[in-house]
Amino acid sequence: MSGASTVVRGVGSDDLLKLRAGPGLGYAVIVGIPDGTALTRRDCVTELGQRWCNVALRDHRSLTGYVAEDYLQQR
Repeated sequence: MSGASTVVRGVGSDDLLKLRAGPGLGYAVIVGIPDGTALTRRDCVTELGQRWCNVALRDHRSLTGYVAEDYLQQR
């Protein structure tokens, strides 16, 4: 599903999805992104039972990192 257009869903109105420097909770948080943010989904990997996807923000393509797949919905 590399290059797929996706959107952040399920984070909640009072929270942000953490865009991380790598695929896992041990990586630094780059930025928080709200529900409804458009992303380009690249390859995904599984780390410690959790799927992490490499993504780029659609409006800021140079801003890339990893997010938990559970919060991505295909457009």
